[in-house]
Amino acid sequence: MSVEGIMLTYHKTTEEEKYVITEWKYPGEYAVYDSTPYEEQKKRGFGFANPANHFYSFYDETALVGFINLYEEETEIFFGIGVNPDCCGEGYGQQMTKTACEISKKLFGKKPLYLEVRTWNKRAVSCYQKAGFVIKGEPIRQTTSAGEGVFYHMVQENK
Repeated sequence: MSVEGIMLTYHKTTEEEKYVITEWKYPGEYAVYDSTPYEEQKKRGFGFANPANHFYSFYDETALVGFINLYEEETEIFFGIGVNPDCCGEGYGQQMTKTACEISKKLFGKKPLYLEVRTWNKRAVSCYQKAGFVIKGEPIRQTTSAGEGVFYHMVQENK
């Protein structure tokens, strides 16, 4: 099923949604994207509890299908995204990514967006490419809160 043509709605992520999202569990190798519980994030002041992050929740009618995060840095905007594990592979990510670009333009002007994605996550890489991002440079090895990995640095192509 494709969501092409479906209009997702979005709003700033609520406290209740932060609890729901951090309980999502992903299958198999995607479990690396499971989140730290929101209570823990609040204690340590990161993720959903970091006031510098701009989180938005996305809905297909009444179903919470995902969220985005925009974090302003000096010269660019870090873009993060999470799709409800029950909705992965349905096309929501691409629509949410395109909307994230529009929201970023309103909030931060012409600062370019970038993201980092694990190189093995072909589904996500394809989604971002379809939404106008390109891989820049060589893959980078880094350690995140979810462990070590090899990532592509992807940037939004100038529009």
